[in-house]
Amino acid sequence: MTSLPSYLLKTEPDVYSFSDLKRDGETVWDGVTNPQAVKNLREMQPKQRLVIYHTGDERAAVGTATVVSVDASNPKIPLVRIRCGKPVAPKTLATIKQEASGARKLFADSPLLRQGRLSVVPLTEAEYAWLTGA
Repeated sequence: MTSLPSYLLKTEPDVYSFSDLKRDGETVWDGVTNPQAVKNLREMQPKQRLVIYHTGDERAAVGTATVVSVDASNPKIPLVRIRCGKPVAPKTLATIKQEASGARKLFADSPLLRQGRLSVVPLTEAEYAWLTGA
């Protein structure tokens, strides 16, 4: 059985943090305007695994979530409801860059590094596992 791809969702922690998601339990992921990021949201499916990444001064993967539902009826504003998962040991952008240039070059081709402003980033299974310690 092939598992669904995973995604990394970037958020400014002073706007909506992983702690906020934990408090709320579920939320609709919105505020995304980049066409590629919107396309990634539209392609999501229930049960897909997500990594929550804090931008700004923190710049680190901090937790997990799961897609609950996707309403892509409005192509410009897909409504993706997500459910909080677990916190993870933070993996900073600097650590991710080290991994990309290391022996495994895990993130070498990742949009996370190639398209730094992309707010919804697809992840390979290996990238998800490394970020979450799974």
